[in-house]
Amino acid sequence: MKTKAVRLYGVNDFRLEEFELPEIKDDEILAEVVSDSICMSSYKVAIQGAAHKRVPEDVAENPIIIGHEFCGTILKVGSKWAHEFKEGEKFAIQPAINAKGNVYAAPGYSFKYIGGSATYVVIPATVMEHNCLLHYNGEAFFSGSLAEPVSCIIGGYHVNYHTEAGKYIHHMGIKEGGKCALLAGVGPMGLGAIDYAIHCDRKPSLLVVTDIDSARLERAATIYTVEEAKANGVELIYLNTSEGDAVAKLRELSGGDGYDDVYVFAPVRPVVEQASKILGFDGCLNFFAGPSNTEFEAMFNFYNVHYLFTHVAGNSGGNNDDLMEALEMIGDGRLNPSAMVTHVGGLDCVIDTTLNLPHIPGGKKLVYTHISMPLTAIADFEKLGETDPLFAELDKLVKKHNGLWNVEAERYLLANAKAI
Repeated sequence: MKTKAVRLYGVNDFRLEEFELPEIKDDEILAEVVSDSICMSSYKVAIQGAAHKRVPEDVAENPIIIGHEFCGTILKVGSKWAHEFKEGEKFAIQPAINAKGNVYAAPGYSFKYIGGSATYVVIPATVMEHNCLLHYNGEAFFSGSLAEPVSCIIGGYHVNYHTEAGKYIHHMGIKEGGKCALLAGVGPMGLGAIDYAIHCDRKPSLLVVTDIDSARLERAATIYTVEEAKANGVELIYLNTSEGDAVAKLRELSGGDGYDDVYVFAPVRPVVEQASKILGFDGCLNFFAGPSNTEFEAMFNFYNVHYLFTHVAGNSGGNNDDLMEALEMIGDGRLNPSAMVTHVGGLDCVIDTTLNLPHIPGGKKLVYTHISMPLTAIADFEKLGETDPLFAELDKLVKKHNGLWNVEAERYLLANAKAI
């Protein structure tokens, strides 16, 4: 079977190509990819090429398919897995395989025949052997794609820890009923973190979300309202930190004692240092945003480490349990990751989008791999709809859902967009 895919050959060298997939072996699975969301990690792959820890050294001779946030349909199952997977069922992928002997190997970074920016892929045995091919029963393919970034958020909440005075015990997770702050927290991952904090089973009592962009804060407040948070037992406050003494204001909102859990969603030194200054006793700073600069550093108050037991945590992705939790919560409607999506496009927009990702405003860029479509902001649908009936209908469908991408819009796009 032929596939069309975006492959990496080296630094900033992506190519959209058509090529033949090998016949699957008894321990492999053939699948159709329907949706993939583009992650900043793919941009890091582009600028680092073979120097990236997950990319093979011989990528110039054996290019890999990029994209690791994907969802699709199983087409053919090798005999080894016929008891577990069926043709026609939807699937999601956990790219962090953590295989022995090659802990960095991951779909979207390391393999010739599997990645999200493709029409069809061969799923190798190692994915199933490490329980990283997951059943997905949701309606929307895009929700299955977004389950991977949501799992990273869930992992971020699970990796934090708190101690017990006089005991060498770490209690994992955010402090239940504690005070939590999300700094630079209204980007796509921050929005997901708000959603999870409000709807998970281990909630903070206070959730303060900051940014320096009023428009982004206002959008977040219309999606995750103060009233909805209150109904779920969480006091939610949105704060613009662009003016005045942000640290003083944040500490005031905490009641003066600081925060139990502080998340940093931008790899910016002043934001990290702001987080350090607002930690309370036994406070945990989670450096969530991975920097592309390998020399990134920031000041941290070590007096407070010694006397207030403050500490730092971080995670690069979630694990299988996190992804299964994400799929379950999305499937039963407790989480709605559609707020993360601000742009939609086809397979032919992947290269330019990935290479320019840091400079494209908005949230998640969602790609449907079987269509040809430039990357398009959902906010532009109305204007484009004046001359293009495709966008006119998409605009109607997103307006039915508070301006958010949704399963109706997905189905219409897949049925009516130009095939690639």
